[in-house]
Amino acid sequence: MPKMKTRSSVKKRFSVTGTGKLKRNFAKKRHCLFCKTQKMKRQARGTTLVAECDVQIVKQFLPYL
Repeated sequence: MPKMKTRSSVKKRFSVTGTGKLKRNFAKKRHCLFCKTQKMKRQARGTTLVAECDVQIVKQFLPYL
């Protein structure tokens, strides 16, 4: 049986916490920041967990988690 391939784009964007949950970064922080509110930029710092409804989709692309 051949090995399953991991999506390279997904392995760069997601990581796993110690308890096995998926971590992600916030979107819309790269450019045109002058028109975004301070509140949005402040709340988009750091990382957050992937929503439960999206975990199955991401795990399909990361078979060896």
